[in-house]
Amino acid sequence: MKFISAMIVAMVSVSVFAEEVPIVGSVESRCIVITDTDGIYGNPTPSELSTAQADGGVLPVIRFDVLQADFYKAVITHPNGFTESPSLDDTVTWSGSTSVTDTSDANMSSYDTDKVTYNNSTEYDLTVAGSTWFSVSSEADYGYSKAFPPGTYRAMVEAECIAQ
Repeated sequence: MKFISAMIVAMVSVSVFAEEVPIVGSVESRCIVITDTDGIYGNPTPSELSTAQADGGVLPVIRFDVLQADFYKAVITHPNGFTESPSLDDTVTWSGSTSVTDTSDANMSSYDTDKVTYNNSTEYDLTVAGSTWFSVSSEADYGYSKAFPPGTYRAMVEAECIAQ
């Protein structure tokens, strides 16, 4: 009995302290997306808006700076709707594409041939460290030979650098 009492006293007198210690880290992307040139829609015909230079437009250009190769992919999405426009009562048909305009390294020459295109998005595996400039074309056709109403038209290109 004395032995059991001594064990109980020993167990009660031994205190266990525990502490949770946090570990915090911050990760910054080694891929930077920068707008190089804002796009402008030209209006070559009453029913068409286009970023093509021949149509009076300006192609938007996005630069991706990759500090470490093989860890990121670029996903660039051309518009399929306006973010600002006058009221439109007919269908707008969208088209567009993305292509490499310039690179800082000759080893990036395969980017355009290796790209994956789906819906209105284009993906590029960024396999080489350095800078790549991408141009995005966008065209909007209104109705069936119907004139766009006067006003401001704005659409957005989405450019993401996604860790793989």
